[in-house]
Amino acid sequence: MFRTELKVGRIPVTGVQPVIDCGAHPAKAVIGEDIPVRATVFREGHDRLGATAVLVDPSGAEVQRVRMTEGTPGLDEYLATVRPTSVGHHRLVVEGWSDPFATWHHAATVKIAAGIDVELMLAEGGALFRRAAADRERSEADRATLARAVRGLEDSTRDPHERLAAADDPELTALLEARPIREFVSASPAYPLDVQRALAGRGAWYEFFPRSEGAVYHPETGEWTSGTFTTAAERLPAVADMGFDVVYLPPIHPIGRSHRKGPNNALDAGPKDPGSPWAIGSPEGGHDAIHPDLGTEEDFAAFVQRAEDLGLAVALDLALQCSPDHPWVTEHPEWFTTRVDGSIAYAENPPKKYQDIYPLNFDNDPRGLRRAVLKVVELWIARGVKIFRVDNPHTKPLWFWEWLIAKVHRRHPEVVFLAEAFTRPAMMHALGRVGFQQSYSYFTWRNSRDEVAEYLHEVTAETAAFYRPNFFVNTPDILSEYLQFGGPGAFKIRAVLAATSNPLWGMYAGFELFEHVARPGAEEYIDNEKYEFRPRDFARAEAEGASLAPYITRLNQIRRAHPALQDLQNLTLHSADNGDILAFSKSRRHWPDGQHRAPAGVGTTEHDDEGPLARDMFPGVPDALGVVAGLPGHADTVIVVVNCDPHEVREATVSLNLEALDLRPQDLDPEGRFEVEDLLTGRRWHWGEHNYVRLDPHVEPAHILRVIRQE
Repeated sequence: MFRTELKVGRIPVTGVQPVIDCGAHPAKAVIGEDIPVRATVFREGHDRLGATAVLVDPSGAEVQRVRMTEGTPGLDEYLATVRPTSVGHHRLVVEGWSDPFATWHHAATVKIAAGIDVELMLAEGGALFRRAAADRERSEADRATLARAVRGLEDSTRDPHERLAAADDPELTALLEARPIREFVSASPAYPLDVQRALAGRGAWYEFFPRSEGAVYHPETGEWTSGTFTTAAERLPAVADMGFDVVYLPPIHPIGRSHRKGPNNALDAGPKDPGSPWAIGSPEGGHDAIHPDLGTEEDFAAFVQRAEDLGLAVALDLALQCSPDHPWVTEHPEWFTTRVDGSIAYAENPPKKYQDIYPLNFDNDPRGLRRAVLKVVELWIARGVKIFRVDNPHTKPLWFWEWLIAKVHRRHPEVVFLAEAFTRPAMMHALGRVGFQQSYSYFTWRNSRDEVAEYLHEVTAETAAFYRPNFFVNTPDILSEYLQFGGPGAFKIRAVLAATSNPLWGMYAGFELFEHVARPGAEEYIDNEKYEFRPRDFARAEAEGASLAPYITRLNQIRRAHPALQDLQNLTLHSADNGDILAFSKSRRHWPDGQHRAPAGVGTTEHDDEGPLARDMFPGVPDALGVVAGLPGHADTVIVVVNCDPHEVREATVSLNLEALDLRPQDLDPEGRFEVEDLLTGRRWHWGEHNYVRLDPHVEPAHILRVIRQE
């Protein structure tokens, strides 16, 4: 005789999401984020069933227990939302269970109406509630409510329909919703959910080159004096005032002289050309060193401290490549690829050639090279850097990133890695699976209404568990044709889309000045800052009304004021009868007291959106949800409508899915309309299911509307 271990519980639970590679890698989340949970739960026969999503924190304590609701009819789909309130490696479990109350209530309603087995059905209901009242974990008040239902069902002096109505008592209904009668409870495996700090999945990024901030040109000699960390720190208050959370610096290390690139990627650099910061390494040092023109370690520490004082985190470029002058080239030639002629292979991305850069080879001495990189990362963490924008991670083996990120997170769980990977989807997604919290994305090249809508659906509904995009509107390498030829309206449109559709967005300095001239034949800026100094007079442009900074400031203010815009997976697309008009909404509900609570005795689970925890989750948001919605305890809902054509006025009728807006009866007027306020202009309207819009890209190409909640 032999035993077979069963793989299926009494109530089968399958298709649990979010789950990555059958649980081999954890799904991603950030503190306070609403995480959609779904599962397929079914059973034999016709008895009713239920499902519960359970969240377990790193200590093993059950911290949330959420009753799931049925999804698409006929598909046995169950849905819920969990909201983690602490960081760390959590576990997610879905429980399927038989629901004897729902089974009995359905049968009793049908049979009593038909006069079939009337007394038997009422007696079975009484017996069911007696069993429930015997549960000693229920409160005295709950047991009293159940006992009252038993008396009502068994009162033979009353009409059977009146007796059955005792099972529909509101107190009983609320009791069974909060603590249902469950039988044959069957649990799924416990799947990993990695909950990280807010900046791992929320934030506005600003990129600038420190050497350009405060750089001075001397026309009499044709030489430049480089900007320094001290002069670059003078730019930080303006960045903070625009509402950014992260200031990202390209590499700040010594730059090689051999094969140095000149202006506009010229092969021959002049003696005064500063070279590309990505050509790392010179006799002054490598990845652990600071370019002497920028200052000292003390100067960098002062820059980081100034940023922190202003509420800014500093992100540093981690570019694992070397100039021919890097110390590693002579000390560790085995870390590079040697060609048959004895030369070291430089970087290529045909037809592009990067003669000033040697890529690393992780196959010759993987142990030695990975230790060297870890040492570099640990050094910069010690210097105050907790966010790394990783250059071209898709050109290094996945195993290395899985090892490095896990190794760093064991000691520094707060460290964030952003993948600068513009490559095939499989690699971009795999980088997320092995540990990168964020990634650059295809957003830059999604410009038409339908392109944007399709991409938003993909990243919010299909890949969010492992791939978190950061919507950069431009980079030193990327100046899209849309921005080159779209005029100022294009800049507004792209900023609105990036800032409101995604909790992560970013821009490279110069975007606010409408810089749009490309190098002929290339999709990058003319006089590219990668190869030369490029100081800008931001203050003068703003004084002359030639800056987008006030508009960007307003967008970031709106983001900070509305928690609905700080989640990724809460986006709903709406329809418009014009192919250039995109409409979507984002909503975030307040969780009423007692709705998402663990059973008695397993610790506190309640999350109040108006407490200190909310401020940790949403930096810069005072009292989080209550302030922005106007009334504490209601949903925060934002509707965004954008004209994606930067050249022409577009009109449309926008048709809304009203269910997605979390509207309550008191929010509607007698005609079924609700009040909205445009957060860009301050204007108010009454909207309904179908609404006329007219958007002029030369004036204002978008509506960002908050739904006004009524008492």
